[in-house]
Amino acid sequence: MGTVTLGVSIAVPEPYGSFLQKRRAGFGDPAAHGIPTHVTLLPPTEVDASALPAVEDHLAQVAAEGRPFPMRLEGTGTFRPLSPVVYVKIVEGAEECAALQEQIRVESGPCARELQFSYHPHVTVAHGIDEEAMDRAFAELSDYEAAWTITGFALYEQGADGVWRLDREYPFGSGEPPESASPVVPRQADLSRPAAPSV
Repeated sequence: MGTVTLGVSIAVPEPYGSFLQKRRAGFGDPAAHGIPTHVTLLPPTEVDASALPAVEDHLAQVAAEGRPFPMRLEGTGTFRPLSPVVYVKIVEGAEECAALQEQIRVESGPCARELQFSYHPHVTVAHGIDEEAMDRAFAELSDYEAAWTITGFALYEQGADGVWRLDREYPFGSGEPPESASPVVPRQADLSRPAAPSV
């Protein structure tokens, strides 16, 4: 059956997702238009196609045990010089993201894998562009803020064209989120960026 490349992420909902995606494009990141804004939980992971049902069952179990949690973005950070990334910082919800990705990558599960760097949840707004543009992204979004409630995550599969497509959504299993929560609508996400080290 061959292999498939999978990834898991949390989409940043509207209006925040489109705003940050447009800003990323404006900084000159050529990949921006194909990368709706997201927080990665599982970076690109190649598995046998026959293992996909087991992966889906595992993710469903993780989600069933999950509960909605608040997320707040504020300001910018960077992984330079180790990795050419500028990102918006997660100042609330990072611990919950870290716990989720650990559950997803549990050693006994079908998504078990080592990470290239220590997990550091973030929202990328510039990657691999010239230093001047990276500096501009860092400065111009330094006062950016957004907040919403995370109500689940989603599985994506990378096509032969390199595009990530939604495979299945996994809402958390605690019932309805608070009325004030913004809906999280997973969209095509770029999961090709390795997680960067903690800074």
